[in-house]
Amino acid sequence: MLSKRHLIGLFAGLVLSASGAVAQEKTKIKFTLDWKYQGIHAFVFWAADKGYFANEGLDVEIDQGTGSAATVTRIVSGTYDAGLGDVNAIIQYAGTKPGDQPKMVYMLYNTAPFALIVKNSSPIKTLKDMEGRSMGTPPGGATGQLFPALAKLNGVDASKVSITNMAPNLQEQMLMNGQVDSSAIFSVTSYINLVGMKVDPDKDIRWFYFSDLGVDLYSNGVMVSAKLLAEKPKAVAGLVKALNRALIESAADPDAAIAGMMKVEPLMNAALEKQRLTYAFRQHFVTKETDENGMGDIKDDRMARSIKLLVDTYNLPNTPKVSDIFDRSAMPPKSERILKLAK
Repeated sequence: MLSKRHLIGLFAGLVLSASGAVAQEKTKIKFTLDWKYQGIHAFVFWAADKGYFANEGLDVEIDQGTGSAATVTRIVSGTYDAGLGDVNAIIQYAGTKPGDQPKMVYMLYNTAPFALIVKNSSPIKTLKDMEGRSMGTPPGGATGQLFPALAKLNGVDASKVSITNMAPNLQEQMLMNGQVDSSAIFSVTSYINLVGMKVDPDKDIRWFYFSDLGVDLYSNGVMVSAKLLAEKPKAVAGLVKALNRALIESAADPDAAIAGMMKVEPLMNAALEKQRLTYAFRQHFVTKETDENGMGDIKDDRMARSIKLLVDTYNLPNTPKVSDIFDRSAMPPKSERILKLAK
């Protein structure tokens, strides 16, 4: 029979083993990207490779996306806990089903990459010329979903524009082949894709940027489910901390960032994806506003104007508050969110 001393020792060992298992258990987070793998996603995998998620007690599973607006439905359905997606899709969801919407906890695109593109030879020279023409867009694409807001502000009858749904990877190809008259795109995706197709995006393509036509919106960032934010705020803070650090380090060393991304998707064109990453940083991520507030944050009055624009455009039954859409409680201090671009 075991002695009392042996029993005490055995019990102590079991307690230590159990406490060690609890200490090692990490919070699992299913994370969806906004699109198929691209260079702009390098910072997410940088956070994983460098152990930043693990350091915060997180086990993050990363999947490709199908559109930045689709991220909202993926999270609301419970399939994903967090991801990269469009804040305007959160506004639209909260305007119809308040309470269930995800919340943005870190803004990436301080200026939105929403644009319509047409061939330079196209008869579409003004937005009004879109009437009677076709527009291609992926079903989950935020740009296509926001077209009615652009149309309303610019006196265009959106009902006179026929919509052609297409796979994300066919947008530029179908435009150049004449299968659609225009395409509703993300500039960071299409600009570099066109370069890869040997098309000069500055000379061969006419661009209608939403931001130049009265639609001054924020765009994609890190969003989390309402459940995760309420029940595990420490995990959300850890997720944001890891991604923020990775983003800043990726900006400082884009070659290393893309090298890491190539391990995820070896078939990528490294040179094009580096160009895409640096384009996103310079054109959309880093602005005078981020210089003032740091990466990830927003201006509440600007967000309130965006909410009003979307509520008015889509006749939403509810008007969300800024706090219903954006939560900055998980963000690191501003001193840790200052981004310096590589020269």
